[in-house]
Amino acid sequence: MVAHHLWPSVCVPAERSGEDVDIILTRLKGVKAFQRFHPSLLLQICSCAFYEYLEKVFRQGDIGTSWYAVLSGSLDVKVSETANHQDAVTICTLGIGTAFGESILDNTPRHATIVSRETSELLRIEQREFKSLWEKYRQCMAGLLAPPYGAMESGSNNDRESLRWGKVMRNAILSRAPHMIRDRKYHLKTYRQCCVGTELVDWLVQQSTCVHTRSHAVGMWQALLEEGVLNHVDQELGFQDKYLFYRFLDDEEEDTPLPSEEEKRESEEELPETILFLAQIGPDALLRMILRKPPGQRTGDDLEIIYDELLHIKALSHLSNTVSLIPPLQHWTHVKLSLLLPVFNQGEEGTSWYIIQKGSVNVVIYGKGVVCTLHEGDDFGKLALVTDSARAASIVLREDNCHFLRVDKEDFNRILRDVEANTVRLKEHEQAVLVLEKSPRASTLGNIKYTVMSGTPEKILDHFLETMRMDTHHADPDDFVLMHCVFMPNSQFCQLLMAQYPFSPSDSLLFHSQERLEYAVTSKRRVLNLALRWSAVHTHHLQEEQAALTFLEELYGSVSSDSRILRALKDFVPDLEKVVKLHIDVKSQKVLLREFSNGDERLAQKQPIRNCDEILLKVYCSDHTYTTIRVAVAATGREVTSAVADKLASNDDLLLVHLSSAGEKQMLKPNDVSVFSTLSINGRMFACPRDQLNALTPLPDQEGPSAGSMSSFELMSSKDLAYQMTLYDWELFSCVHEHELLYHTFGRQSFRRTTANLDLFLRRFNQVQLWVVTEVCLCGQLSKRVQLLKKFIKIAAHCREFKNLNSFFAIIMGMSNPAVSRLTQTWEKLPSKFKKFYAEFESMMDPSRNHRAYRLTVTKIEPPIIPFMPLLLKADDSKHHPGSETLQESAVQ
Repeated sequence: MVAHHLWPSVCVPAERSGEDVDIILTRLKGVKAFQRFHPSLLLQICSCAFYEYLEKVFRQGDIGTSWYAVLSGSLDVKVSETANHQDAVTICTLGIGTAFGESILDNTPRHATIVSRETSELLRIEQREFKSLWEKYRQCMAGLLAPPYGAMESGSNNDRESLRWGKVMRNAILSRAPHMIRDRKYHLKTYRQCCVGTELVDWLVQQSTCVHTRSHAVGMWQALLEEGVLNHVDQELGFQDKYLFYRFLDDEEEDTPLPSEEEKRESEEELPETILFLAQIGPDALLRMILRKPPGQRTGDDLEIIYDELLHIKALSHLSNTVSLIPPLQHWTHVKLSLLLPVFNQGEEGTSWYIIQKGSVNVVIYGKGVVCTLHEGDDFGKLALVTDSARAASIVLREDNCHFLRVDKEDFNRILRDVEANTVRLKEHEQAVLVLEKSPRASTLGNIKYTVMSGTPEKILDHFLETMRMDTHHADPDDFVLMHCVFMPNSQFCQLLMAQYPFSPSDSLLFHSQERLEYAVTSKRRVLNLALRWSAVHTHHLQEEQAALTFLEELYGSVSSDSRILRALKDFVPDLEKVVKLHIDVKSQKVLLREFSNGDERLAQKQPIRNCDEILLKVYCSDHTYTTIRVAVAATGREVTSAVADKLASNDDLLLVHLSSAGEKQMLKPNDVSVFSTLSINGRMFACPRDQLNALTPLPDQEGPSAGSMSSFELMSSKDLAYQMTLYDWELFSCVHEHELLYHTFGRQSFRRTTANLDLFLRRFNQVQLWVVTEVCLCGQLSKRVQLLKKFIKIAAHCREFKNLNSFFAIIMGMSNPAVSRLTQTWEKLPSKFKKFYAEFESMMDPSRNHRAYRLTVTKIEPPIIPFMPLLLKADDSKHHPGSETLQESAVQ
């Protein structure tokens, strides 16, 4: 802290000399909040600001006369429901670099009482001067002072980091492309040491594969612009991929020396890490820049970026993907707040709806204190808008530099009106039987399309048949064909679809009019087209349902007969005949999996495991003996215990237990389906009476290996290993049917269906991850462990090259396991090149923004890929019961 005597003794602005201003300027440059202000703004602050100790209390409800920034010390912010300072509650503390008093902009009463906790130095700007500065430098100050509340940011660590990023990027450009930073002339004016926006984007895209698109690069430069280390020559807040001039902070001063060779070398070493970090924060900066634009200035590309971000925000997950989002995108704005005051107070009128984009807040109710904490993706403020009532609680920031998405009340009401205007309800007997919502994305292309939101199975099927495209291939799945089993089982679907196949050609009414004939033929063609799509998607699953096979045979008989008279149906006969013949042939086959035990099983001829298949399963007793039973793949826990009891000739009521290698016991429920596939890598299945439950102990072979395989492992080619892993992973992944994802999401007990293929694929991820941990931890020599880390990083790189993201992430997660990451000496010996590779790979696991880093990576890879399956099945406790999981994305195939 700079001592008081260094502040000019002449406190009246009009009497300050140039030396006085320089002293104040030096002091203010030591405070992070002021470092980002434009030099001309800083000079004006130095000329008009006052210095004072805090000797009085600023009370809630008073009309303010000045704006203050904290130079040293700290102050408590207290808020009272009654505006009586005696019952005020402290909601936060202001430190160096924070500010208060912006209520003077609109002459509103102070929102809180400010009390000094210790001797504090303040910079004060009177209302008239502050309003003048605000009007002149609104754009420059808006990022730090966001109405209705705001504060200047505190802390110096991030500031030093941002200065380092700017220095690294500037020095790298001067080293690799020095012509990019030079004096430029435009409209008879010379701009010193500037770069051009388009050239900066071009250069950044060429530097690293982690820069995915030009818009991604724009976001990265925008992040530096927000940090103040890169500035537009006219102080505009948004970076643009245009012929506009930007200048690094180091080039603001005329006598800034060029970097030395040593500085260039250091920047070259730090450049990959800097680009990697900017690539992670760039998308957020891009979104903030777009949301700061007035709604009328947002382009179509801007709206697409907002749309993609909103799709992955938890608070909006319940909304339709096609409705209520695109039109309201014009209404979203961005708010950036720092520790100062509540976002709003209990009892105030509701004026906005907020979604937390970054940071966290406390929900405070007077008399109860903090009742809950909201984090990234949560929302608040909606209830007061919907009910048109006062705020039921105060929202207080828990940390500095929070970011929010905000929709004001007028726009929120417009969203509700837009949703209602785009909703169509079909009613029968005063009851809604079909609810449709207009898809704005389709309508912008000139084609109005409606999405089914709810309805009866009959009406949903009617609507799908009426709107179905006839030019798509039978093998192309769609949402209805994939998802109908959730609300309409196959038996009901077959019955309803057969009822839609109208008239027999022998019916004289069919030929009563040409119009009636054309309608009947079109209806028949739609039913046949849907039936072929349905059978192509369900494949072998239809063998398990006699109703489905009966339907296909009946439909084939009808179309064979009809095609003799109606030539338009002839093309469907061969395709339907193939389907019926295929199912008859497959029905006679039965696959027996030899054994499922220790996680080293392989699929017989890589055929998918079917519900009707059978397995040989080892079930252990408390004395470590075992019995082998033969049960159906979809066998329940009750059926397994019954088979074990019969084999052991036991009359006891047996419990089915999953015992891990650590001795953890998990009771399997009688109604659990396909219990064999729930076993962990080193887990075993035990059956015992209840009185023997506590006596269960792991088997000796559950402890795992005692020696690594480094001696043979190091002789294998990393690329060959990755290739063979990819082949095996692809075989497992190809066996996973889309419906297994549905069963996993909604609970396989509800469908009485197995997810064994999906379980095997997920088990494979765990196997690879634990393999990495095991090999590294069993390697006793430091030099060998270093070689192992290098080997695994190489294998991971080749897996990514082969588009095998499942094994790629399994290896990286294995290396980030605490048992491996704590080996500090080993990591220190790892060459810097491999450390950089690993850092880049690990950054792809960043979970922020619903794993945006992974999503950006996937969009850049041409399919087919093997996806990171555990991420796609991420748990969502807010929608499903504990233990169930929700599908966040569909697998890219």
